Parts: sequence; C-alpha cells; structure tokens
Amino acid sequence: MRDTVMSMTPAKVATQDSLLAARDLCFHAGGKRLIDKVSVVIPEGRRTLVMGANGAGKSLLLRLLHGLLSATSGQILWQGAAPDDRARRTQAMVFQRPVMLRRSVLANLNFALSVHGVRGAERAEQAARALDMAGLSDLARHPARVLSGGEQQRLALARALICQPRLLFLDEPTSSLDPASTQRIEDLINAAHGRGVTIVMITHDMGQARRMGDEVIFLHAGQVAESGPIDQVLGHPKSEAARAWTQGRLYTSSTF
Repeated sequence: MRDTVMSMTPAKVATQDSLLAARDLCFHAGGKRLIDKVSVVIPEGRRTLVMGANGAGKSLLLRLLHGLLSATSGQILWQGAAPDDRARRTQAMVFQRPVMLRRSVLANLNFALSVHGVRGAERAEQAARALDMAGLSDLARHPARVLSGGEQQRLALARALICQPRLLFLDEPTSSLDPASTQRIEDLINAAHGRGVTIVMITHDMGQARRMGDEVIFLHAGQVAESGPIDQVLGHPKSEAARAWTQGRLYTSSTF
C-alpha cells in the first residue's frame, strides 16, 4: 500500500505546511532504478524518520533531498519552490561516519562558521557555545581525528548545528555507538529539535525510533511502502513490507 501523498500534484504537496517535499523522485544508476517515484512531505518542526531494510534506498533518498545528488527525474520543493543556494545553506547533514578535517576540534567548528561568513568575536563566541553544548570544551585543542567515535559524532553534530540550520539530516548517527554515547547524541538532537530544527533521520533501531520520531517514511526497494505517524506505522503497519520488518522477517517481494 503506497502513501496517499504519491497522488498529489506538486501544488497540493506545497500546501501541506511542508518545509521540504519531493514529488515522483527517481534516481537511476548502473542501469537500475534505485529510487522509484518517491513522493514525501517533510513537515516543518517535526522529527521524520526514514526506515526500512538494508538496501531500501534510505541514505540515497537523504542525499537526493539534501541536494548532494541530482535526481534522474521528479521534483524537490523547498517551501513550495525549487531550492536555491540560499535554501541549501539552511540545511545540514551528519553522516554515519563523519569526516573530520585534519585540524583541531575548535578549528573544525571555526571552518564551518567561516564558510557561513561568521568572523571575529562572534565566531569565537559561537564556537565556544557549540563546544559547551557538545561537551567538548576540554578537547578544543585536540586533533579531531584522534577523538573517540562518540566524540567525533558529537563534534559532527555541533559543526552541523553551529550555523543554525532549519533542517538537519541524520544518516544513522548512533549506529556504531555504545548506549552512553547514543544517549548523548540523542540529547543533542532533541535539544536542536526543541529549538525548532526540523529533523530527518535514518535509524534501524525500533527503540530509538519510538523515542525520537513523530513521523515515519518506510522504504522498500526504493519506493515508499507507507508513511504516517510513528505509532501507526510501527504499531499497526498496513504494508506487508513494514509488517515483516517490524516482526523481524525478511521480505523480498517488489510489491507491498
């Protein structure tokens, strides 16, 4: 069963109080259609989770929505219009394995601020606040690449949030972390959401999904199997793909 948003016209998609929306998004590579007519709405101020089995197209969808890859066909709308450079600058993304610059923790933050034109005393003040927020003040002068996995992920989050994005994409930000590190990352994400940042996050963790999500987009084989409120999709899935996944079963059919 596909989500009803897939039948909407682009104009109607734009009226759903969405910050970001996609209509009939397709992506082809190597002779294969990896994303197939995906239409989604990302409501402003909400926490939208992207879930599904390995290979469903979750990370690919985030990269398309963020503009890191260009779709083969379809539309992406930012507040009802094609996103421009200004819109892209109000978005940020944190990857599963963050890339650290060969600089100190502080220099990683200063670089992000300089890209956004923040200079002088204002830059120093914002960097100090970000270090404190991420619990990294004591490590400010340490090389970023020698931090632990959890510390690097906290730095990646601080670096993404330092310029106050409206939309934050997260690709499995806690997948390889221990419970304590996971809790600290979740706290940072929830604090950002509390300040009004819209969250789009990939997770495989059902417990984390229930803690962190408002809405779910469930993908199967590059298509939206279903989407809706988290309690509905995870508690009472309508598609066989989502039902199998929540029950820990392998589902291989190309239909839902």
